[in-house]
Amino acid sequence: MHPEALRPESVLVSAGRPERHPDEPMNQPVVLSSTFHAGGDRPYGREGNDTITALETALGALDGGTATTFSSGMAASTALIEGLPVGSVVVLPSSFFNYHRTLLDEQVRLGRLSLRIVDILDTEATTAGLDGASLLWLELPTNPMLAVPDLPALAAAARTHGVVSVVDATLATPLGIRPLEHGVDIVMHSATKWIAGHSDLVMGVLTARDEKAAQRIRNRRTLTGAVPGALEGYLALRGLRTLAVRLERACANAAVLAERLDAHPAVRTVHYLGRPDHPQADRIAMLLDNHGGLVSFELESVERADRLCAAVRLISHATSLGGVESLIERRGGYPGEAAQGTPATLVRLSVGIEHVEDLWTDLARALG
Repeated sequence: MHPEALRPESVLVSAGRPERHPDEPMNQPVVLSSTFHAGGDRPYGREGNDTITALETALGALDGGTATTFSSGMAASTALIEGLPVGSVVVLPSSFFNYHRTLLDEQVRLGRLSLRIVDILDTEATTAGLDGASLLWLELPTNPMLAVPDLPALAAAARTHGVVSVVDATLATPLGIRPLEHGVDIVMHSATKWIAGHSDLVMGVLTARDEKAAQRIRNRRTLTGAVPGALEGYLALRGLRTLAVRLERACANAAVLAERLDAHPAVRTVHYLGRPDHPQADRIAMLLDNHGGLVSFELESVERADRLCAAVRLISHATSLGGVESLIERRGGYPGEAAQGTPATLVRLSVGIEHVEDLWTDLARALG
């Protein structure tokens, strides 16, 4: 069946497979070669290989565009941002992934770009900021506060102003939202997270709606040498096959933990997409196919938050998210996060696929 006739859960499993011939492998093998025989379109490993192509085929079918993978999520972001002409204006959220903000601030320091910081939850103000801009950078949901902008309205406004729109959908995954279907130009994922899902590789993805834009992205990757390794491509493709079942379990666990954390006397505030009183609850219901595996919550003091992160035993005190294991950290402790207004006491919990009762026992004891 053509990928367009399949649901995303089936695309995950079927796309990017080798052609079906007797005695041929079911899975795309790892291609470990830096150079190739002359006469084709891919003479050197900088242009990729069959393992990477298989992964990009699957991701493109899932996102509904043409995917290009990179050696890291930051390499993918850099390909877009450093590909802008000098003097370009970038419209970006007042609070989002702090490494992206650091990257953009560095471009300002170098005199290459100008930034317009907006509250992306204020659609009217964000639209007004697009005049004369080159790029609109969005997150959905935002990291770590889990806010959700009005994506269709902002994508339409960007098109009207001739601005390229980019959405970092790492936290949502392609099973949560497919931004290209809402009119966005480019969707970005840190494949390190949910896509690969096992905390064993670093990789980024850009999927473009327009083939010309995809070719420009591919050219940027070739020029900067940011191609991912073949082994990483193989692992990411293997991880992608189980994304649906991993995410289903993580989402179910997160829903239970968010409810129990909300009732715990040590917890002041819970940020979770599945809360009925979430400020963008209607938008979440319209845009997202699930509530994700992240729960952010605030405690009464920094000391209490740090003690919690140090006291967990089943959950790991570590950065990142989207792996099979649950991870916890105080995001407000990072200077970049603090500068963007992340509460100092905010803890981000990436919920894994362990048994939910064991996770709660660990959390409750560490909070106790």
